[in-house]
Amino acid sequence: DCVDDARACKDKAEQQLMKEASLINDRCIQKAFSFIKEGISEIEVASFIDKQFKCEGADGPCFETIVSFGANAADPHHSPDKTIVKSGDCVLIDMGCKKDGYCSDMTRTHFFKSAPQPYTIIHDLVRSANEAAERIVKPGVRLCDIDKTARDIISAAGYGANFTHRLGHFCGQSDHEQGDVSAINTSVAKEGMIFSIEPGVYIPGVFGVRIEDLVLVTKDSYELLNHIDKKWHIIN
Repeated sequence: DCVDDARACKDKAEQQLMKEASLINDRCIQKAFSFIKEGISEIEVASFIDKQFKCEGADGPCFETIVSFGANAADPHHSPDKTIVKSGDCVLIDMGCKKDGYCSDMTRTHFFKSAPQPYTIIHDLVRSANEAAERIVKPGVRLCDIDKTARDIISAAGYGANFTHRLGHFCGQSDHEQGDVSAINTSVAKEGMIFSIEPGVYIPGVFGVRIEDLVLVTKDSYELLNHIDKKWHIIN
């Protein structure tokens, strides 16, 4: 535990490495959404992302790249397969790379060709939960209270049972390090910690949405390591 606790707080050099890895993620996810077109499969998009990591100077993915179309996005840990994207599908991409020994991780969810209103309402809900949780991040705040902030928003809208995982996990030399942002973790945030904020709503057999950023705890607030717009948009 003493090693894990020390590892949880990144020094300035580590923080810079993770910022660089996150910028690669930002660039690659933009390329990935632009790559999606009629007739393409999840596994083709995932393979494209993995190749782009190398092109951008990363060592490669730090976990299996998740690409989920439509109902497949209702499984938070879906492995990309030969499913073909179709109009009205949500497109969820959860990706991360490793560069110089440190990882990145992010998720964005958009829509292909059209955006059904019931789905966009849920997307806006998840984004609101993500942003509200991030706003309270600072040293001394309990990690369970960060989780509660997001969970309460989703539960108040009637989707509490569809938010099926913890709000976040620590990240660094591996994509999932010891420590999490969950309902049972009463530890407090400390300067230098980097963890994910990733609320989601999953409707089995229909669709799912997750929005994930990596957050750095600063001296008196927080800094987002991801800079890609979180609002939904239509992929044409």
